[in-house]
Amino acid sequence: MPASISLSHLTLCAPDGRSLLADLNLRFGSERTGLVGRNGVGKTTLLAAIAGEIAPRSGTISVNGTLGLFRQTVQANVDETLSDVFGARQALAVLRRAERGDATADELAEADWTLEARMEAALARVGLNMSSETPVTDLSGGQRTRASLAALIFNEPDFLLLDEPTNNLDRAGRHALYEWLGNWRAGAIVVSHDRELLDIMDCIVELTSLGATRYGGNWRFYREQKALQVAAARHDLADAEKQAADIERKTQIAVERQARRDSAGRKKGAKGGTPRIVLGGLKERSENTGGSDARLADARRSQAAEAVAAARERLEVLQPLSVVLPSTGLPKGKELLRLQSVEAGYLPGHPVIRDLSLTLTGPERVAITGPNGSGKSTLLALVTGQLKPQAGTVHVMSAFAMLDQRVSLLDPSASIRDNFRRLNPQADENACRAALARFMFRADAALQRVAALSGGQVLRAGLACVLGGAMPPPLLILDEPTNHLDLDSVEAIEAGLRAYDGALLVVSHDEAFLTAIGISRRVALTETAPR
Repeated sequence: MPASISLSHLTLCAPDGRSLLADLNLRFGSERTGLVGRNGVGKTTLLAAIAGEIAPRSGTISVNGTLGLFRQTVQANVDETLSDVFGARQALAVLRRAERGDATADELAEADWTLEARMEAALARVGLNMSSETPVTDLSGGQRTRASLAALIFNEPDFLLLDEPTNNLDRAGRHALYEWLGNWRAGAIVVSHDRELLDIMDCIVELTSLGATRYGGNWRFYREQKALQVAAARHDLADAEKQAADIERKTQIAVERQARRDSAGRKKGAKGGTPRIVLGGLKERSENTGGSDARLADARRSQAAEAVAAARERLEVLQPLSVVLPSTGLPKGKELLRLQSVEAGYLPGHPVIRDLSLTLTGPERVAITGPNGSGKSTLLALVTGQLKPQAGTVHVMSAFAMLDQRVSLLDPSASIRDNFRRLNPQADENACRAALARFMFRADAALQRVAALSGGQVLRAGLACVLGGAMPPPLLILDEPTNHLDLDSVEAIEAGLRAYDGALLVVSHDEAFLTAIGISRRVALTETAPR
């Protein structure tokens, strides 16, 4: 029987009991499926449910085949080696005893003599030429991600469940993953906002508050279909609003006509000549007719309002977030940043950056690129004053805002609204709410505590607080800004940053993002070899 995953009338809840996905019916076969949707909709929760890590509130999950799950965060203990990532520590220990001549007869009979070579071949397939005995703590975040992917390759599951696999990968690591997954012929469900990765997929499944929709093609096909759906939703909303306006106009005409008839009846009665009993009957009929017409009008108004609300809700679900930013007032050509012959690192005598000079003038858009370990984060720490240079000088001649991946400028214990008011003390409540609404934090959503938000929601809140004020800072520093954003938010932030008239200093491995925001210059760092 072919490998498959079936979800029947599945309902999943968040840890706080909030419903995420309701009455979901989906089937996954031996194809590569990209799973997309806004942050907080339940993508990671769905993967965990399929893997059997959490139980659904209702419905069933049927898995025919083996699963390999990749998580966003790869933790490691001090004594772990790559053999632990593969779950092969004991098997390798048997081989070592056999090599020393210490293995028992039973161990020799069960020894897998090709194990180590197969593990290292799997590592090589993701670009890691390392021994299985390499300590995991010696690896960068991107290398740990690659090692976890190699372990999935090694175990050859029927289905891969990948949760944001490119988040910590540099360009080389991403290309290795693209090549490997492009040749994968078993099943795969991939949660990702990486558009290059999603273009490898055989189909896209989008999760929204309206349910799940399958699109039989890659990312580009999905975007074309979504554009058609958004256009249709806008048309439906325009029709619903027109019908509501027509009903309101006809209702008003009917009310005015009835008022004229009532006025004429009163004038006729005042002249006399009509028996009182007849006048009473006419008045009662008029009141009954008027009451019936009013109830019918109210019903029609209510139906029209419901149709408009439903059409607007569908459009808001389908259409991407839109961001409009105020001006920074940055003059063209103003020097914002200057580094001269900088040497820097975290240990004396072991610089990560050597002899670096860099000048940034407004409104330049500069991308800092390079492999993991080349010093990109070190450079940002220098610019923001978190790290002092060991040699050379760093001058920052402008106000700036820094958004790191943890969005540490936000107070996790405070609400989004309170964080905005703290960072923008000149903004009144109306300005605060309007700015947050532009970033999809409307009404009570603005009152959520930052600690309760998903990673993507936290970054979106940080962007709202930094860019939503009356005058955004003239220099914006971004460290891997797309790592935790959903695709709609990524595209909206791209649109907002294209409208931003300040200078950008960006560290990112996301080529589609760098192209979309109009990067004008790249500074490529290379990995520093130890002296």
